[in-house]
Amino acid sequence: MRYGTQLLTYYGRRSVLTFLMGLCLWPATVGRASEELPKESVLPFMMANKAVQASIEACRKDGYRVSVSVVDRAGILRAMGRADGAGPHTIDSSRKKAYTAASLRRPTTEMADLINKVTTLQALRDMNEHVLMLGGGLPIDMGGEVVGGIGVGGAPGAHLDDACAQAGLDAIGAAQKVSVTK
Repeated sequence: MRYGTQLLTYYGRRSVLTFLMGLCLWPATVGRASEELPKESVLPFMMANKAVQASIEACRKDGYRVSVSVVDRAGILRAMGRADGAGPHTIDSSRKKAYTAASLRRPTTEMADLINKVTTLQALRDMNEHVLMLGGGLPIDMGGEVVGGIGVGGAPGAHLDDACAQAGLDAIGAAQKVSVTK
C-alpha cells in the first residue's frame, strides 16, 4: 500500500481535507494578525551611545563632570556614561531624569516649573521611585515620535544640564527641546 493511501485510510478523507483547508487558510490569518500589531520605532544602542558621548563632551568642554543616561520609550536604560570625576549621585539622577522625560514626554525643567506653579500636580513627584522632577532630562523626539529620553546630572544648574542634554539630541538628529543658554 502506498503512503498517501495509508494516510487516507488511517485519518479518513474528511480529516485530511480539513487539515489541508486549514493549512491553506493559515497564512491569511497570520498576515491579518501581524497587520493589527502596533509599529514602534526603536532607539538603537549606537545612537543612544552617540548621544551619551556628545553630552559628556559638551559638558567636559565647559568644565562640568557629569553622568548621562539614555533610556528607551519604556524607560529602560539603553546607554549610560559617567565622566571622570563625576559624583556618584549623578548616575541615579541622570537615569531618573531620562526616565521622567521619556515617560512624561516633556523636558523635566518644564515639568518641574509646572508642578511648582500648579500645586495639584505635585503628586507627580511621587508617581514612582524612578521619577525625578529636576531639569536636565529631555525626551528624544525623532520625526515626531518620542523614542526615549536623555538625562544629564552633575552640572552646576538645571539649565546647564539641559544644554548638555540638548548637545546629545543634536548629535543624533533629534528634535530640539530647549534653547541653549549658558
